[in-house]
Amino acid sequence: MNRDSASNLKNSEADIKQPMQPEQVEPEQKQWIQEEMDKGGKSLTLNPGDRIDESKSLEEKAKQVAVDAPDITGDHIVVPTYFVVEYPDGQKEALHHIKDAEEISDVIRQARVDENGERVWW
Repeated sequence: MNRDSASNLKNSEADIKQPMQPEQVEPEQKQWIQEEMDKGGKSLTLNPGDRIDESKSLEEKAKQVAVDAPDITGDHIVVPTYFVVEYPDGQKEALHHIKDAEEISDVIRQARVDENGERVWW
């Protein structure tokens, strides 16, 4: 699923808002995750929010979170299940944070290279 134009990918936050803070996660999703955790107990092989549902729209995928919980330091973290990128032709795609991890890494690396191919450090 790798594209030649990966260097031109960018996050499309202007059109699609992804939850990045606990208060941005919809209450229905929080409730669903808790119900799935209660139902599955310790037998779950992955977080309920990590599940892939190809029937979801791009906007629904953008709102899905894999993690919405305190970490070991006590900070409350939110990890989106999908990272939405936009190609130069305007096409948007939701990349799954596990299944498409290599492509996400490629996008991040490409974002650090300018138009002349020179590495740019932020």
